[in-house]
Formats: sequence, structure tokens, C-alpha cells
Amino acid sequence: MPRRRSYDQYCAAARALDAVGDRWTLLIVRELLAGPRRYTDLHADLPGVSTDMLAGRLKDMEAADLVTRRRLPPPASAYVYELTERGGALLPVLRALAEWGAPAVGEPRPTDAVRAHWFAIPLLRALEERGPGITQVTLDEGEFHVRIGSDGTSAYGDGPAEAADAFLRTDTATCRALASGELTLTEALAAGRAELDETLRVP
Repeated sequence: MPRRRSYDQYCAAARALDAVGDRWTLLIVRELLAGPRRYTDLHADLPGVSTDMLAGRLKDMEAADLVTRRRLPPPASAYVYELTERGGALLPVLRALAEWGAPAVGEPRPTDAVRAHWFAIPLLRALEERGPGITQVTLDEGEFHVRIGSDGTSAYGDGPAEAADAFLRTDTATCRALASGELTLTEALAAGRAELDETLRVP
């Protein structure tokens, strides 16, 4: 089992940081909240992480019961990583971090990597206001989808949805404004900064 550092403090926050406070850990959770991922896919969507660092973090996360590794059935014959129930329970933590960090995002820096699905968590609140359903979101950088359950649960996935009932097209600047609270989705639609097709949405 990998040797892990600890704050050695009898404190719930310290125990949580023992498990997820290392660099890259929560960003790996962000990726896996979108669904199971192969190691190569994780590495591609975590620009800047070394292969050794990623492998080490994944081992630590397995030891902490945050992720599991399983083999896909033939013909895939590939291994994927996915979140455990304990790992999936970190979604509210990432939502709170995204909300806290949204005002500091500003304009993209020349060195910033961008992936469309990175905007899924910041957009959850805006899309939850629409009620239950699956919304496919299209940006210039790609597509992702958000699932809002009738029980109030939220989830997201990378790429197009298999059965979306609404289609939202916008841009990263509008996503940033929605995330920071500068705009509501209604205001973005009225201003022409977003387009929403609900023709398939069940009333």
C-alpha cells in the first residue's frame, strides 16, 4: 500500500485533506465524475500532470477507497478507473470549490488548457433551475451533458448525451458569467448569448 502523508490531526477537515488534499487528486475526481475513464484519457484531459504523478495519485486514491479499477469486457479489453460511492460523494465539494473560484477565473491566459466538460460543474446550478431533464451543452471546445434528476440529484458526462431532451449552445465567456452569478440562464438566452432548443423536452 502506498505510504501517505497525514496531518495527524483529530479533525474531520484534516482527515478529508489527508485523502484529497494532494495536488491533482480533486481534478482526477472532476474527470471521473463524468464517468469511467481509461488511464490514457485521464492523462489527455489533465494537461500538465506527469505519467508518474498520475499513476501515483490513482494508487493513493484506490487505497483511500475513492476509485476502483476494472477491466472492460471484450472486445474492449481495456482497464478503466471509476469513482466509488465515497469518491462520487465529492461532487458537492467540487461544486463549492467551483463556485468559490468562479470570480477569479477571468479571461483565459495564453497558457490555459480548456476542455468543454470542465464547465459542467459550474453550470449545474443554472441548469438545475430548469428542473429535471438531460441537457446537452455545446461549446466551441466540445460537448458535454448534464442530468438533473427528479429527486434533485445532478450528474454530468463528457460528450453528447444518448437521449437529451434539451440542447444548449453557448460559449465559454457566457459559461463563466453563469458560473459567477453575473448572468442567469434566462438573461443569457434573452441577450442572445445562449440558444436553447427544447423541442424534445417533455412538458
